[in-house]
Amino acid sequence: MKITDVTVTLFTWEVPPISYHFVSNKGQPHDLGLVTIRTDEGIDGHSFLGKTIEPGSSDAQGLIRYLKPVLMGQNPLERERLYHGLWRRSRLATIRAVGAVDMALWDLAGKAANMPVHRLLGSFRDKIGVYASSDHLPSPSAYAEEAVSFKERGWHAYKIHPNGRWREDIQVCEAVRKAVGDDYTLMLDSTFLYEFPEALRVGRAIEEMNYLWYEDPLGDHDIYNYVKLKEKLDIPILATERPVAGFDSYAIWITEKATDYLRGDVAIKGGITPMVKTAHLAEAFNMKYEVHVGGNSINNLANLHVEMAIRNTTFHEILMPEKAAEYGLRTEVQVDKDGYLHAPTAPGLGADIDFDLIKSKTITTLS
Repeated sequence: MKITDVTVTLFTWEVPPISYHFVSNKGQPHDLGLVTIRTDEGIDGHSFLGKTIEPGSSDAQGLIRYLKPVLMGQNPLERERLYHGLWRRSRLATIRAVGAVDMALWDLAGKAANMPVHRLLGSFRDKIGVYASSDHLPSPSAYAEEAVSFKERGWHAYKIHPNGRWREDIQVCEAVRKAVGDDYTLMLDSTFLYEFPEALRVGRAIEEMNYLWYEDPLGDHDIYNYVKLKEKLDIPILATERPVAGFDSYAIWITEKATDYLRGDVAIKGGITPMVKTAHLAEAFNMKYEVHVGGNSINNLANLHVEMAIRNTTFHEILMPEKAAEYGLRTEVQVDKDGYLHAPTAPGLGADIDFDLIKSKTITTLS
């Protein structure tokens, strides 16, 4: 089997308003990219390129110019070799583009084997609980009301993205804990917004409230202060979501004992291949590898396949607004009444792509 073509079809995405991490798209449409890898045996692999606040066009030209030449004429089943070739060009293209290509290669391999990707990886589970991951909300009561609503729906946990003013953030955490009771699972993701003294004060407060983990309180490169913070807190620290980087970026976080858990997703770490490597690396140190939200429908589906195939992860994250990352598929994976997502069963990634929608919304196709 040989790769005969690689294309990116950019199509209009009517994105709902979202203001995560203080970056608002104001509900303005942008574009999503359908990545297609074609072969001489008529088997295609697909992925999406782009996220709710990152249009696919930002990365598409680099994918075609720098990554396509690595793939042409190659056997698409030789993913490990191809991945290293793609990674050597990640400074010319982007890590997001590398991730989109890697996902499409896994999709193609699953279709060739007539099995879902998680089976190729070696399935560990057949379902996983979900948690709601908040947008930035205007008041403690707004967070509390949202958390209660997801608890009542049977979702397994709720994670707070606060506004970065540490005293007010503690008030939010207190309000949510009071609203949902002592036994419901809560997490805090401070999105890199604190200096060390603030991070320590918030961490001590949520320890007392029995929060499950404390995510990204400090700057994404601030390993020195992460080491200090981890030494002073008992609550598990979850870092390494950022920077946008590859598999080798995790080593120093482990050797310096700067975090309790590792973090990543297909878009910001370069695809399924490095995610699985990282999960196994973490497992060797008895660490969790918690999977970050993917930002579009196929990314989230690819993350789900990884979650089905690894032992050391806890939940599947769904970022609010709930439907913000759902676009371009005829059917989306559905959370069941008990708050679980179930393992996909269709070959490859199992994405039910709405090709008619894409055709009607096409802006251009790069090849």
